[in-house]
Amino acid sequence: MGNKNLKKGNKYLPLRRLRGEERGMSSLFCLYPFYNMITKEQISTLVEDKIEGTDMFIVHVSVSPNNHIKVSLDADAGMSIERCVEVSRHIEGNFDREEEDFTLNVSSPGIDEGISMPRQFKKNIGRDIKVLKTGEHKKTEGLLKKADEQGILIERKEKQRVEGRKKKEWVTLSFSIPYNEIEDAKIVVSFK
Repeated sequence: MGNKNLKKGNKYLPLRRLRGEERGMSSLFCLYPFYNMITKEQISTLVEDKIEGTDMFIVHVSVSPNNHIKVSLDADAGMSIERCVEVSRHIEGNFDREEEDFTLNVSSPGIDEGISMPRQFKKNIGRDIKVLKTGEHKKTEGLLKKADEQGILIERKEKQRVEGRKKKEWVTLSFSIPYNEIEDAKIVVSFK
């Protein structure tokens, strides 16, 4: 009953022999299901092939050791359920469930997930945003006015005391933040 009889292609491989075999006791095996590992690169390639030539783009791809696949997509014109289903079916169609056991979740980023890519910032120009800069504790909040390849520009109006005036007046403050200084950024959702 040695592990010589188990071939690499089998669904179960021995994890370890229980103690005692060397002392003449019976050999028992703990068996774990053996899954073919699907890689992040495989999934990314399949998604890129499917979305090529569209306004969709990959935000995040993750594959856990037990093949739980999560794909987060966004699009310049917005994501629909139908578009997520198309990508999901494309991925599923390229794997055999008899060979690779997996779970798949294809979705668009939720409101609570925040934004991280320059393309996401460009898409949200004109919306209110909260940004936490690296090493700071206070978030900068304001209107996203500009987003380019280097960073973003946020404008915020607030009342400040102007020299030579008795009353506070509205002043527009501008904050230029490079992408490498952004730790977290979220769109502010207003239900007014």
